[in-house]
Amino acid sequence: MTDADYMRHALELASQSQAAGEVPVGAVVVKDGEIVGRGFNAPISRHDPSAHAEMMALRDAAQRLGNYRLVGCELFVTLEPCLMCSGAIMHARIARVVYGASDPKTGACGSIVDVFAERRLNHHAEVTGGILAEECGAMLSNFFALRRAQQKAQ
Repeated sequence: MTDADYMRHALELASQSQAAGEVPVGAVVVKDGEIVGRGFNAPISRHDPSAHAEMMALRDAAQRLGNYRLVGCELFVTLEPCLMCSGAIMHARIARVVYGASDPKTGACGSIVDVFAERRLNHHAEVTGGILAEECGAMLSNFFALRRAQQKAQ
C-alpha cells in the first residue's frame, strides 16, 4: 500500500470522530505494511485532553505489539501533530510520521515548531507532510464551518 492508501484509512477514522461530534482527525500506525494501531479524536467523549487521534493510535499499537516502543513503525495522521502528540511519538520511537493537512495554530512538525528537527532531542522521526492534504483539510474546514453555522443559528 502507498502513503495515500494509509491516509485514506486515517480519513475513515476521522469520519468516525466527526460522527461522534469530535474534531475529525484520524490516525493509523503501520508496521511492516500492516496497520497495527488505529485511533481518532475523542477528548470530549472521553473527558481526556490527551485523547488525540495520534495518542489513541499509539496506545492501540502498543497494546497490540506488547511494547511501548514502536520501533520501525510509521504513523499516518490526517492533521499535523501537536506538541503533546509529537512528544509521545518521540518516546514511542516512531520511525516516520506522515500527515495530511498542516496545522498553522498548533503544528509541531514545522508549522509552529519542528520538534523532530531539534538536534538536542534524542529521537528524530522522518516527517512527510501534505499527503491527501486537500481531503484532510476539507474535512476539517467543513466541520468547523458547520459548527459555526450551528452556533450562529442558536
